[in-house]
Amino acid sequence: MKAIEIKNFGTSENLQLAELALPAISATDVRVKLYAAGVNPSDVYTSTGTYAIKPSLPYIPGLDGAGIVDAVGEAVTNVQVGDRVFVASLPGATTGTFAEAVVCNASYVMPLPEQISFLQGAALGIPALTAFRAVVQKAGVQEGQTVLIHGASGAVGLQAVQMAKAFGATVIGTASRIAGKTLVKEAGADYVMDHVTEANMEQLLDITEGAGPDVIIEFLANVNLAVDLQLIAKYGKIVIVGNRGEIEINPRLMMQKECDVTGMVLFNATADQHRSLMTSVAKMLENNQLTPIVGHSYPLAQAGEAFDAVMAGKHNGKVVLEIL
Repeated sequence: MKAIEIKNFGTSENLQLAELALPAISATDVRVKLYAAGVNPSDVYTSTGTYAIKPSLPYIPGLDGAGIVDAVGEAVTNVQVGDRVFVASLPGATTGTFAEAVVCNASYVMPLPEQISFLQGAALGIPALTAFRAVVQKAGVQEGQTVLIHGASGAVGLQAVQMAKAFGATVIGTASRIAGKTLVKEAGADYVMDHVTEANMEQLLDITEGAGPDVIIEFLANVNLAVDLQLIAKYGKIVIVGNRGEIEINPRLMMQKECDVTGMVLFNATADQHRSLMTSVAKMLENNQLTPIVGHSYPLAQAGEAFDAVMAGKHNGKVVLEIL
């Protein structure tokens, strides 16, 4: 099979297309013929060799993908050969999705409805599970609440918008570019605006009639958390999904609001929690409550370019690899 193989940690130039043996399966495994794979920031960080996750070299990158099951182990009962599925695995739990086929435990695959393309299926995985963990498991979003998705035009943000709407919330999404704002609106946000700063804070407060949002899903805490603490409604919740540095805040704001500020990393989820997340996402797909938005696709051979695009924030929505 054709696959991207990384023999040395470093830059995107180390992502090379290779011809490798088709991986074998065990009793509890499935093999999926892949048509698309998702590209996540964690994939890029891992490839540098400086991330908390450091696989043994050489390795095939990629945790997310979509395709058709073409082999199952004798103990597998949840899927069968010919099923359309999406793959959402954990580090070290798959042979790598940047390939024409992937082998993983059957617990990491779920049915992919016919109305969801393989490219869209590859945009699930980490983004969808992260969004559900933030919006539902951590924030507990409920009908009638107001939710601010602070940085909504990325792969996780767009799915968080859809999930919050599915649970009956009024959603405010922010983005910096016109194209991103358009996608946030298409995802179902009730209001779309520039990223909230002290300069335009009044616009958001007007939308919430002065109360502020009940929930904030935050993707760049080192820039926005101080403002979030001023915005959040009394007894509200701020869930930090992304951060790229340090910030100075005044804890008195947290005291005054009696708000909760919590962080999350998807890879902290236990096996049972991961399975619950996958089941929940699959149910939303079946109910037409979730439609992943693909920002751009690259051929498998251009995986290095896809890595560079992800780190540069070149595209809104999800970056995927198309495997022909």
